[in-house]
Amino acid sequence: MTAMSQQPSAQPEIAHHDDHGSTPAAWTAVIIIIVAFILGTLAIIIGNWPLFWVSVGLVAVGAIAGKVLAMMGLGKKAA
Repeated sequence: MTAMSQQPSAQPEIAHHDDHGSTPAAWTAVIIIIVAFILGTLAIIIGNWPLFWVSVGLVAVGAIAGKVLAMMGLGKKAA
């Protein structure tokens, strides 16, 4: 054994997490927002500005849907 292997680790212990925010509220928001970004990208590529603005609104809908679902109890539980 070397002197280095006998020293205690300087890294703190990492706390165990049961989840990483993987909840129905979070996934719903993420899926809606991803679809919005895909539509927005396609709208810019084809030059369809009304579709672009619909996709911007869809990002807001995704954020609101995630918040509403979290308030309904489908989000991360408070510690």
